[in-house]
Amino acid sequence: MLEDKVVLITGASQGLGKALALAFAREGASVVVNSRSEGPLRSVVEEIEGSGAEALAVAADVSESADVERLVDAAVERFGKIDVLVNNAGLLGPRVAIEEYPEDEWRNVLDANLTGLFLVSKAAIPHLREGGSIINIVSGVSIEGRAEWGAYSVSKFGVEGLNQILAAELQERGVRVNAVDPGGMRTDMRAAAYPDEDPMTRITPEENTAVFLYLASDESSGVTGERFKAQDFRRK
Repeated sequence: MLEDKVVLITGASQGLGKALALAFAREGASVVVNSRSEGPLRSVVEEIEGSGAEALAVAADVSESADVERLVDAAVERFGKIDVLVNNAGLLGPRVAIEEYPEDEWRNVLDANLTGLFLVSKAAIPHLREGGSIINIVSGVSIEGRAEWGAYSVSKFGVEGLNQILAAELQERGVRVNAVDPGGMRTDMRAAAYPDEDPMTRITPEENTAVFLYLASDESSGVTGERFKAQDFRRK
């Protein structure tokens, strides 16, 4: 399905990002995996290479423009192009009321979740050819503000808007841009957000990759500016 495609995934050391990296590799893609620290990426690369696919790990902070340029340059130097960008990196931040929200945490979350997506997309766009795909991660709290979701919710509202802007700007170039709400999954971020929830009531990230494979593949050619709920997705 993804033979000869190069996929760049931010936030790929664990959870959904790791699951997507492995899923894309199984479908024949070469994968560039990113997180802030290189150590956790090594096992991801080993698993990908063990499946017979090529992989490159690049540690970089997506909220820092110099790091982002280095990430994208490394991907293009290794593989010559980028076909698919998955903007998955993000922080939850504290679950407290706005009046109690620490300013430094607010800035950190917005930088990682929104400015990071802007920086990575901006750097990658010149290398995306016709038929390319950008996939942005949104949330249930990016269309409905809820108490004590603070900077995370605000940042994801911003991602919703940026997704629409990018889709409009890149449509004539044949690059599609779509948003995916993964829904609740058995991840560390979900556990931090809902500490009283039984994680076994949620699906694993590995069970939640179908819509991402669809959007990365040529099967979704012409689909842009859309918002998908991953757990409701069914191929037509």
